Amino acid sequence: MFGAFQNNRPSMEGKEGTEERETESGLISDWAELTHECLISILSRLTFEHRWTGPMLVCKPWLNACKDPSLNSVFHLETRFDSSTESTRWWTPEFERRIDSMLRSVISWSNGNLTEILTRHCSDLSLNLAAQRCPNLQVLSIKSCPNVTDASIAQIAYHCRNLKELDISYCYEISHESLVLIGQNCPNLTVLKRNLMNWLDPSQHVGIVPDDYLDACPQDGDTEAAAIAEYLPQLEHLEIRFLKLSAKGLGSICEGCLKLEYLDLSGCANLTSRDIVNATSNLKDLKEVKKPNFYIPRSVFHTERYGHWRLYDDRFQTDVFRI
Repeated sequence: MFGAFQNNRPSMEGKEGTEERETESGLISDWAELTHECLISILSRLTFEHRWTGPMLVCKPWLNACKDPSLNSVFHLETRFDSSTESTRWWTPEFERRIDSMLRSVISWSNGNLTEILTRHCSDLSLNLAAQRCPNLQVLSIKSCPNVTDASIAQIAYHCRNLKELDISYCYEISHESLVLIGQNCPNLTVLKRNLMNWLDPSQHVGIVPDDYLDACPQDGDTEAAAIAEYLPQLEHLEIRFLKLSAKGLGSICEGCLKLEYLDLSGCANLTSRDIVNATSNLKDLKEVKKPNFYIPRSVFHTERYGHWRLYDDRFQTDVFRI
């Protein structure tokens, strides 16, 4: 649980016995007296998560060692999120403030050497600081950030020109304008992940993700597709799950991004198998394409919410996707 980052403290029980055994064996009697260089060497063998939930809480010398720039080139909480069950608490202002505080601390400690940020539920507040102080940023993954907007992504685009990978999945306050700026200023970007939540069957999110956020799902996928096609021709890996784009939008991506090797179209309900085959036929380097191979029973289709979709449309028949 993420509470461990705030509440978990290493047990000090048996410390005196440990010190005595170490003294008898001729070793140093107080771990706090280890040299800074020795501490850095030890701490570098731990993951980011382990440093935050243990060593940096032991004593001041250990805390200072954990702040060394060499240990703060990566801010990686994604594995923590992946290994935990999504909670309503993650979508609260209090949780966002905690993530922002952690990220801002690492940005300050990195002394400009932060190259990777992989987290969720941060805001413009911490990303603006990252843009100002992390010119060497190469990987930015900020899934499920309701308060990250075009404003902070614009700053990232202007100041972090070495960006290679960008994941803005489930960030509904980020628009096609950010994709344009990233394309204009970050020529090394080869990986883009712009996935949306499952709007066809949002039951997995209901009760966890705020309803107003689910309702804010971007509607015009073709506009984003046009921005990707025109400004991100160097892409090799593209994920646009559940993006609401048409055959025309997919065609423009495939015409503009000829270097694509991986394309994920899972959940893109407005595409037929024929659309996908026709659009991707000119992608000579394409190694894998994930098609929207699903079936929506009429009995569970959310007609009230998505009544504009025609149930008789052949896009929703399983045979369409059997290629």
